[in-house]
Amino acid sequence: MQGESAMSRSAGYAAPGMGPASGTRLASDAGTAAGGKGKAHSGDFIIMGLIAVLVIFGTVMIFSASYYTAIAESGDPYAYLKKQLIWVAAGTVLLWLCYKIDYHVWGKIYLLAFGVGLLLLLLVFTPLGITDMGATRWLGIRGVPFTIMPGECAKVAAIIFTAGYLDRNPRMVENVWRGLMPVLAVAVLYFGLIMKQPNMSTAMTLCIIVGGMLMIAGAKWQHLAALIGIAFVGGVVLIFADEGGYRYNRLLSFLDPFADMLGDGWQVVQSLLALGTGGLTGLGLGNSIQKNLYLPEPMNDFILAIIGEELGFLGVLALMIVYLILIWRGCHVAMNAPDFLGMMLAGGITIMIGVQVAINVAVVTSSMPPTGIILPFISYGGNALMLFMASAGILLNVSRHADL
Repeated sequence: MQGESAMSRSAGYAAPGMGPASGTRLASDAGTAAGGKGKAHSGDFIIMGLIAVLVIFGTVMIFSASYYTAIAESGDPYAYLKKQLIWVAAGTVLLWLCYKIDYHVWGKIYLLAFGVGLLLLLLVFTPLGITDMGATRWLGIRGVPFTIMPGECAKVAAIIFTAGYLDRNPRMVENVWRGLMPVLAVAVLYFGLIMKQPNMSTAMTLCIIVGGMLMIAGAKWQHLAALIGIAFVGGVVLIFADEGGYRYNRLLSFLDPFADMLGDGWQVVQSLLALGTGGLTGLGLGNSIQKNLYLPEPMNDFILAIIGEELGFLGVLALMIVYLILIWRGCHVAMNAPDFLGMMLAGGITIMIGVQVAINVAVVTSSMPPTGIILPFISYGGNALMLFMASAGILLNVSRHADL
């Protein structure tokens, strides 16, 4: 580091596509933010409001979607709601903490973030790993009701590492060996460990996030095109080399889910029935039919199907508008960040939210093979909710220093 802060190293850097004036503003804003607390303000209130709306709406829909499943499993219709409220409280604390922590701290601990992500992924293959439905994706201790999903943690770790590493010298991204290869090595390492769980959807999502961040950083288009080509070929090989396995069967169920309605196509078929039944205005909140033990775990990956059934196309459309505004505000924060690190963190977090929304919608509507990607801030689950809320806190902290 040699006494030079992440802020000062990137203060004069103009992001790709910015003119000299923009570069000057970045340098000026960066110097102000580094020099004192006067630059910071309250942050983007629109993002705060949108996160609150999504979390509250998600909690209501989780209660509705999980009602009969909770009764069948524990006899308590409020079982999932009670757990989710705990996660919401914990996530709110994390959001507040990350909102208060200067985002430059993350740029200084990028190697620690990488190490923590790697350690969690490796612990999956120890006795701490929990296997469920043929996959070992969780960490837990017997008797403790809380588990950790290292794959979800790895996504945030990859964002912090990529932003922090490239912030050392933003122009490195134009160099294959000094810029791209170290970042790609981390992504490939994470990818391989997540694939061994197995969890191809999370592994691919992580790679898309890192690829998007490289594009934001200013990587050359020919390099990005080569990476996209390699990733596409690799994905095809992974699927067809697994003939007869779960990845191959999921592809077949996507191509024609009704061909095996009682097998691999069951969940997708029930999702389509839910969306079709909802029509334009839906059956009404709480009146879903598919949540009555037809759609497996309706509060998780396929909660959007229940939203569509109960609130109709208009309800789903309203939810998508909220997400689009959130993504737009995230892009706005990234574009107006005072320095390269802020731009990269805000951009990576926004990409993570946008990619997961797009993939979840595609899966629920049978536009792509089924995956385990949740709907951000909406789906049930403590790990994902807390990580997304913590990430939103980082985004809000960047917005406190941005010229919005």
